[in-house]
Amino acid sequence: MFGDYFYHNSLRKIVVAFGTIFNNIQIHRKDSNGKVVQSIKVPLAYSPKEKFITRLEQQPDLADRQVAVTLPRMGFEIAGLNYDASRKLQRLGTFKKVNSSTDGKTLDFQYNPVPYNISFNLYSFTATAEGGLQIIEQILPFFQPDYTVTINTIPEMGIKRDVPIVLNSVSYEDTYDGAYTNRRAVNYTLNFTAKTYLYGPITTQRVIKETQADSYTDTGTGTRRESRIIVVPNPTTADADDDFGFTTTISTFTDAKEYNPTTDTDE
Repeated sequence: MFGDYFYHNSLRKIVVAFGTIFNNIQIHRKDSNGKVVQSIKVPLAYSPKEKFITRLEQQPDLADRQVAVTLPRMGFEIAGLNYDASRKLQRLGTFKKVNSSTDGKTLDFQYNPVPYNISFNLYSFTATAEGGLQIIEQILPFFQPDYTVTINTIPEMGIKRDVPIVLNSVSYEDTYDGAYTNRRAVNYTLNFTAKTYLYGPITTQRVIKETQADSYTDTGTGTRRESRIIVVPNPTTADADDDFGFTTTISTFTDAKEYNPTTDTDE
């Protein structure tokens, strides 16, 4: 089971898809007349919340653009993975695809994927409460409570999946430094669950063009064969992705010969 390397980038594709949803959030700053004087695209990065908080604690002035981190800013991270038994598929079901190679056509197949729920946390940090509200209001209306993205999961097998991303909760935190009136940062944390599937390795096998079975009336030693059944596709030039039938040939025997698969002869 283990030892054969495979990697479909399944988790990475989920992370990229999740981040893409929130990579165009903007904040508008207005003057006293309600005119927009500044439009800011909120930067988004894959980073844990603690990293942002640590950096903010080291930055005395949130408006200072000479330092590496300024607000507003957003970040997200994977919080955990859990098996979802409610979406379990039949274990022996397969996906199949015929491929052409220099040796002819081959059949690639994968067993049914395993359902997993991936938990994400999305963080927003703003210098004002108004900035935080603008970010949250651009997100919440699209989750009722889920938003579905389509992911090209296994391109070589032609497999695409619709992945629902469910908004579970929204929490709010207002941190301070110094006096009560000195607001440090406004932080919203949104927890999501992506309901996805993880796929196993792709197995490649040659297309079977003929099957042969010898039948016996008894399983004892020295028992003679009674008949042979040979099944081939009709037409014989058919491949796995063609429309074809089968031709069955049944032969009977009275000799005591046995088929030798090494030499492909009766001996």
